[in-house]
Amino acid sequence: MNWDDIRVFLAIARTGQILAAARRLGVNHATVARRLTSLEESLGARLFDRSTSGCVLTESGDRFFERAERMEAEAVAAQADLGGDTPGISGTVRIGAPDGFGVAYLAPRLGKLTERHPGLTIQLVPMPRSFSLSRREADIAVTVDRPETGRLVAGKLVDYALGLYASRAYLDRRGTPGTAGDLSAHDLIGYVEDILYSPSLSYGTEITRDWSARFEIASALGQTEAVRAGAGIGILHDFIARADPSLVAVLPEIKIRRAYWMVTHESSRPLRHVAAVQDFLRDQVAHDKAIFA
Repeated sequence: MNWDDIRVFLAIARTGQILAAARRLGVNHATVARRLTSLEESLGARLFDRSTSGCVLTESGDRFFERAERMEAEAVAAQADLGGDTPGISGTVRIGAPDGFGVAYLAPRLGKLTERHPGLTIQLVPMPRSFSLSRREADIAVTVDRPETGRLVAGKLVDYALGLYASRAYLDRRGTPGTAGDLSAHDLIGYVEDILYSPSLSYGTEITRDWSARFEIASALGQTEAVRAGAGIGILHDFIARADPSLVAVLPEIKIRRAYWMVTHESSRPLRHVAAVQDFLRDQVAHDKAIFA
């Protein structure tokens, strides 16, 4: 069995397409298809159902995927062990994070990490979505839920809170609600419910059963900008909203509490550059704990 064939198999499994796998590996797509065929012949099993729309793992492919990832992890561990005396931290680490945390908190702080390790390249992907670590969409994912399945390693990064906020201009124009029941008379801003990537982001019904947003935005930062512009009352992250003097807390006794989790694939354990980024995130959040309190 050829290790290069296994690398090709993993790339196809993670991208779902031969062409995308070829781009990721930097080789011709015909080479990828040929290596996949060679691997299937050596194993005596069909690993993918191939179609014009992509490649889907068969039952045999699913079973082999777990073993191939273990082989990859061992190869990575061996490489890290043999290169253990190499000075400095270098390589590329991609961090996937919710847009609020990624843009408002991480983006201004990650420069300190690249300054500390000149050989390190950080890719921050702050998007309102979930990331597949097994498909290598990210090396480190910051999530709002602790993963329950998969070969993932998760640790709580920090607890945080959200609350109701509005602009001063909006409250001057429409008045300030005195109870959660009064919110039904106001313009509310919330998420686009049917494309939420996690049920834990459906905050409104935790405040009032009658929560009905007239303006729905699939981005935490987009909601913040709409509230700042006076479009209505929204549920915003305290660590973002408190830093903006134009935003006013509404019904401040009402709080929604969540946590951010830092998640990696277990095969990343031996990688020094990934571990360095994890250490930085833990230390930075611990240093800034008061911001999230």
